[in-house]
Amino acid sequence: MILTNCAACAAPLAHTAPRCVRCHTRYCNKTCQMDHWRRGHKQMCKKIHRGGNAEQYHADKKYKEAVAVAVEKCADDTKGQTCYICTQSLHWKTKEGLVRGCACRGTAGFAHVSCLAEQAKILVAEAEENNLGFKVLNERWARWSTCGLCEQRYHGVVSGALGWACWKTYVGRPETDEVLRMAMNLLGNGLYTAGHYEDALSVRAAQLSTYQRSGASAEDILAVQSNLANTYAALGRLEKALSMERDIYYGRLKLNGEEHRQTLVVALNYASSLVQLQHFEEAKSLMRKTTPVARRVLGAGHDHTLRMRTVYAVALSLDSGATLDDLREAATSLAETKRTAQRLLGGAHPIVVAIEQALGGARATLSARETPSSSPPSESV
Repeated sequence: MILTNCAACAAPLAHTAPRCVRCHTRYCNKTCQMDHWRRGHKQMCKKIHRGGNAEQYHADKKYKEAVAVAVEKCADDTKGQTCYICTQSLHWKTKEGLVRGCACRGTAGFAHVSCLAEQAKILVAEAEENNLGFKVLNERWARWSTCGLCEQRYHGVVSGALGWACWKTYVGRPETDEVLRMAMNLLGNGLYTAGHYEDALSVRAAQLSTYQRSGASAEDILAVQSNLANTYAALGRLEKALSMERDIYYGRLKLNGEEHRQTLVVALNYASSLVQLQHFEEAKSLMRKTTPVARRVLGAGHDHTLRMRTVYAVALSLDSGATLDDLREAATSLAETKRTAQRLLGGAHPIVVAIEQALGGARATLSARETPSSSPPSESV
């Protein structure tokens, strides 16, 4: 389901593509399969099969790689600390080091990815085994992506590692299984947050195909399309993203109404693409309409509300027709937004970094406009 390219020639595959009988590696046709067998698959086939077949083997391998990257990235921050779950510095079984990718401060929030994954796995399993219902399952599922201490979402490479941890845990389930769908979504989000946009695009395209094939609801399909559009935007394919986001926004308005959380999320994505393509008036109009709704529904400190305020201010400051009052409003709004975000999320959070960059740009533009250029005095005749 994630391995959607031929193992021999890398061509895109249908979900019904032929596969190796033993390890389930997929190919375009028998010619590609025989070619891959001669080029080394013969030596790997049994190993892949013992590892749970192609999808599971691939997920386990990518998980180990992602954990190693996350541990290295967090090494300076985690030096001398211990896991708040198992209380050890090195994981007793995997020997992996510590990570921290949330808003915890001081000595809080350090953990092994394996410990975070096991904690989430146990909570979800209890909800399933005891038939506690979707609401409880959804609440417990949040532990795959949210710190249990500061209750903020993991970001960066830690989010990516947890995405692979989640996917390798549930990859063997049927396509129609709700938890498998949630795991595929979490993996796509984790790869996106970690900056692996090409991989995220592949996962999200596979997810959309899976949802359409298995009869998912209009709500779920819109959600996947929204994530796919975000990824196109991150890859610089802005016209493709904007076209999708316009349709998704109006689809959400029709399906859910203006106060629904997902309507607000896709409005933000739509506005971001409008700004990138320099459609500033349309972006400002959309943010003026939706930001007050986000404050009321999500709260002033919610990350989507903070990002909406940022997008509006950026649209104000970048517009070539902006007045001095517009530029002052943009700089003031970004400074207030930064203080709020820094207090809630910590200074290293990507949202705070993005706001800080936008604030620097707005202040520079304002300063240039407020200070008239000086010309050299003319020579006396």
